[in-house]
Amino acid sequence: MTSETLTDSTDKILQTACARAGLDPAGATVLNRSENVIYRLSGAVVARISRPGQNAAALREVEVARWLESEGIGAVRVLPNLDQPIVVDERAVTFWRELPPHRHGTPTEVATVLRKLHSLPPPTDFDLGTLDPFVRLDKRIESATTLSSDDHEWLREHLAELKDRWTQVPAGHPWCVVHGDAWVGNVVATDAGDVVLLDLERTSFGPPEWDTVHTAIKYKTLEQITTAEYQSFCDVYGSDVTAWEGYELLRDLREFRMTTMAAQTAVHIPADRAQADHRIACLRGKLGPRPWSGWRAVPGKQG
Repeated sequence: MTSETLTDSTDKILQTACARAGLDPAGATVLNRSENVIYRLSGAVVARISRPGQNAAALREVEVARWLESEGIGAVRVLPNLDQPIVVDERAVTFWRELPPHRHGTPTEVATVLRKLHSLPPPTDFDLGTLDPFVRLDKRIESATTLSSDDHEWLREHLAELKDRWTQVPAGHPWCVVHGDAWVGNVVATDAGDVVLLDLERTSFGPPEWDTVHTAIKYKTLEQITTAEYQSFCDVYGSDVTAWEGYELLRDLREFRMTTMAAQTAVHIPADRAQADHRIACLRGKLGPRPWSGWRAVPGKQG
């Protein structure tokens, strides 16, 4: 392994998991260090190390990937013929096929793959679970030690308000299989033209609007895509989530998740501290109404 890139206990976890899997960790490099730690190994293999206590979630992600492959949906593929996850020191390690050269998906490509995903009947041989829009939010807030006490208190109060609003979410399209974190960084297009879903840990049964609202935020909240791009997204998917009466609730939830993600990464990545503060200031109305500028992706994640 390259010691300059492996800076915490995950290097030992990776070594142990590779030994159990019959893989060679020599030369491993860190691709991303966020909620999960991701390494590239030789042989076009990617290893993913979860947070402690996420064994069930890692198993479900493996099951989802295998199921999507059987359904012909473009998604990351687990390394075959390997019993996964491998648990080391309460952290689940999974191994995946590395993607070929690729780029972020366009809004139209996101709409195409979401329409296919949302049309699938739920799997019958494992429990997909139900969407939880509040997963880990309380822990993110409590662990965000770079924030002021005033911002901490506001985040806690706003979370309670969002939970109350969620109990009254309006009816929309029928619930279905959802990706759970369908921003453009989690939908990529390979040089061969394949559109591939990444990061399947939030895949569950829930409202399809949860998947489409992120592209609407890119358009209406952040102005990061054009009117033509958003219209193409809606035309291909078949509906416009902003016309639904529950849009503002899901928008607020997704923006809150995006903000707490930045607050979480800021603890270990000083460059993200200004981003976390900026997002909170936007949510608190200190920088005027939407659209807001200045939002950038924190390492590999949006919410």
